[in-house]
Amino acid sequence: MGEATTDSEPPKLALADLRTEIDRIDSAMHELLMERGRIIDRLIEIKARQGGGSAFRPAREASMMRAIVERHRGHLPLDTVEGIWRIIISTFTYLQAPYGVHVDVSRGDAAMRDSARFHFGFTVPCVPHLSAADVIAAVAESTGDLGMFALDGGPRASAWWSRLTPRDAPKVIARLPFVERGDHPAGMPVFVISRPLADGGARDVVLEAITLDRWRPDYPHGLRAIGAEIIGSAAEGMGLGLLVSRPGGLASDTVSATLRDAGAADVRSIEIGAHAARFDASALRSDGA
Repeated sequence: MGEATTDSEPPKLALADLRTEIDRIDSAMHELLMERGRIIDRLIEIKARQGGGSAFRPAREASMMRAIVERHRGHLPLDTVEGIWRIIISTFTYLQAPYGVHVDVSRGDAAMRDSARFHFGFTVPCVPHLSAADVIAAVAESTGDLGMFALDGGPRASAWWSRLTPRDAPKVIARLPFVERGDHPAGMPVFVISRPLADGGARDVVLEAITLDRWRPDYPHGLRAIGAEIIGSAAEGMGLGLLVSRPGGLASDTVSATLRDAGAADVRSIEIGAHAARFDASALRSDGA
């Protein structure tokens, strides 16, 4: 007769084998991160020979995050996967060219800090400010920092977008989160600004700062008809200031022409930035099925 075995031995062997596999995978992931770092070293050398340039690539980041969400499977929470990649992307960008993130905390510290740390990690310095205007000023005075504030600019914002209209002023380069869903741990919609980028920007959605004579009820309907939207409004001098988003494929004068058709007078429009199209992942099941 063969040697007797207890029922507990096979599970112990299976657990040991699985833990060995986990250790192998952890080691492989670490090696891949270090390999990514070596590639970034080469990228830095090539950019230095070519005269430098911004390390920010908002269009590429948005595309990467969308691809990660679309291929995700299994029970590992999407929040975890997205957060890991945000830290990887932001940290390796920081290694290429150190930068800080100026954050408007005027509406409360917790939500904005959660958003900043989720999207940029803990390696990138985070500098708090008490208004969107202060964030814009800090970015304008920096050599390569980013700024972040809520879409409405916070309780002390007024027409913050007018501060982005000068040619050399900071511009909107992203809207976060790149991947939207109802239970996102850092789901408060925010804009990210930087000094103007020479390349690498996303232009799915273009933002325009509009000044005109006064409000008319036909504005929203007319803009919706061309795929545009009013996302901010404030008194500006003797008239009205609007922040309008439009599809990047529209001609630059389409919004102004639409507002004039709706009765607006003295319409002036200046582009203040652009960002990637919003990607709503709320319909995707968390288990990837």
